[in-house]
Amino acid sequence: MTDLCGLELKSGANSLSAFGDSSIQTPTKSRIRQGCHSAGPNVSGDHVYLGSSSMPAFPVLHRSNEEKILYSDRLTLERQKLTVCPVIDGEEHLRLLNFQHNFITRIQNISNLQSLIFLDLYDNQIEEISGLSTLRSLRVLLLGKNRIKKISNLDNLKSLDVLDLHGNQISKIENVSHLCDLRVLNLARNFLNDVDDLNGLSSLTELNLRHNQITSVRDVDNLPCLQRLFLSYNNISCFEDILCLADSSSLSDITLDGNPIAQESWYKHTILQHMMQLRQLDMKRITEEERRMASIVARKEEEKKRESHKQTLIKEKKRLTICNVARKWDMQQNRVAGGPSSSQDGKDSDLPSQEGCQMNGSGTSVYPEETGSLDPVITTALQGLAVIENHLVEVDGDTLFLYGSGALESLDRNWSVQTAGLVTTVSFTFIEFDEIVQVLPKLKIKFPNSLHLKFKETNLVMLQQFNALAQLRRIDQLTIDPQGNPVVNFTLWKYYVLFRLSHFSMQKINGTEVTQNDMIMAERLFGILAHVASSELPQYRLLSLLGEVRKKQFRYLLEGKGKKSGSVSEEGNDSKRLCGENTNRATLNYTTRDFYTEKLEEIKEKKKFCKTYIQDLVKEAAEINMKNESLQKLWPQLFIELVRDAVIEIRNKNSYMKLCLQRITDTK
Repeated sequence: MTDLCGLELKSGANSLSAFGDSSIQTPTKSRIRQGCHSAGPNVSGDHVYLGSSSMPAFPVLHRSNEEKILYSDRLTLERQKLTVCPVIDGEEHLRLLNFQHNFITRIQNISNLQSLIFLDLYDNQIEEISGLSTLRSLRVLLLGKNRIKKISNLDNLKSLDVLDLHGNQISKIENVSHLCDLRVLNLARNFLNDVDDLNGLSSLTELNLRHNQITSVRDVDNLPCLQRLFLSYNNISCFEDILCLADSSSLSDITLDGNPIAQESWYKHTILQHMMQLRQLDMKRITEEERRMASIVARKEEEKKRESHKQTLIKEKKRLTICNVARKWDMQQNRVAGGPSSSQDGKDSDLPSQEGCQMNGSGTSVYPEETGSLDPVITTALQGLAVIENHLVEVDGDTLFLYGSGALESLDRNWSVQTAGLVTTVSFTFIEFDEIVQVLPKLKIKFPNSLHLKFKETNLVMLQQFNALAQLRRIDQLTIDPQGNPVVNFTLWKYYVLFRLSHFSMQKINGTEVTQNDMIMAERLFGILAHVASSELPQYRLLSLLGEVRKKQFRYLLEGKGKKSGSVSEEGNDSKRLCGENTNRATLNYTTRDFYTEKLEEIKEKKKFCKTYIQDLVKEAAEINMKNESLQKLWPQLFIELVRDAVIEIRNKNSYMKLCLQRITDTK
């Protein structure tokens, strides 16, 4: 600070900067005391006398002529146990007035000091700013450590350069926008929660807000001259709460120590990244190495943020796709059932419900519980995300997730050996089981290590469908979700699975360990059924019920032998793996609806062909019979005519021979 009208304020300004939340020491105080002489017993060390006045409540201040001459522009009444401001007459030329460390409750009796530049009322009991309207020349006002609750009555102090209000009870920054010449504002140790309403302080260079309860800072970027900002020991927890600081081009020194944000690992790098013009942070000079490291960390954080953004978009797109698949599945089931699906009522699903998956016109999903938590940037990106996929394929760890019937086509991809080898679990969701059956041969080839199958919303409705799983290489675990699979409502379904797939020696069904007692019970329940199915039907009938692949396996089981060693094909390997599947169980096969429909069509075509063929044969036979009957009727007359012609021709032997020779000659 510069010298104000002959008053040396440099030491006072330094005190404010270095000790932001402490009192501003009265400038040249030592010089004032050195020049003062005792004027009476009431004021030790100063030639000042407080006498009585016409107003008993207010003492009157008197100074000797010599004192007035020597220190005509300054007066200190520090530590005088004053409860009111004394009447000061004949001192209109005063420029500095010090009332530090008293018990004054109200500012009064100084309205006549219109030349006053420096007023110090630190450490008193003042509750309201008042009595200053006539002090238009006042440049420094120190009201720290009082009981002031509101900033007010500063309208006429437009020349104010320093305003110290630290250590009060102020909860809001207000009524200061007109102080366009104010350079230093101290509001440390108050009750502030937010920083705003700072517009108009165009000359402010230092703002002290230490030891408050501040959670957010705004409008600081509108202070063109602000260089030093003290925000230590507040409740600032994230950089977004002070984001406006990054837009300030003049800010060079800032303190944020003592805030929750200062405990974060990214604190220093983030501050330096967004505020490159800073010279000091938390009273420590910033080095070039720190700036370089901050730049490196910033780049890494940006890459991490982009990756996180990408993953979030992928996740949202995945959720939208699953919702789309679920909605189409529900529509399909309702069409098949001829009305609303009864399973829709009261079902507990970990997938989003149809209502929760609705999309607005822009294609963005609406999740009531999560919409507000999405980052605005991500939300904007999702505006253009049109979910048209009706299936989803995802490999997560060792699990292959397939949603929607279209996902089955992914089994035809050229999966890498590494990816395919890692997959041990395959999950089917929103896919008809009959469609899954058709790709099981591909599954065992593409993913040879798959040991765990999961079915959810796959329309498993009867025990016979489990027969189709026997064609796989191996199954250790089977999970059938009750949702969309009515078969689990059957009491004995687990025992049937254990019986039919006993050659796999399954370990778990729906997460429950399979015991030896379970295997024995399964054999007791269904062993007779399988024996009857295999023994009562002739072999040709059994073969007609099996598919081509199962026919080969069945023949192998009946023959009880494989090919010679060294010439074993993949087909032979599969047959050997199925040796544990005995003949009885092999007869328990499953034919899909589509395959059955195809067979029906084929049978119809064969019947039609046979019928047509028989009809043609009958027609041809009828025609032959009619010809035969006609011949029988005509034959006697024909025979007579033949005999007659023969007799007539050979009656003249020589003529007949000539005629024959002539015919032969003509023929040649």
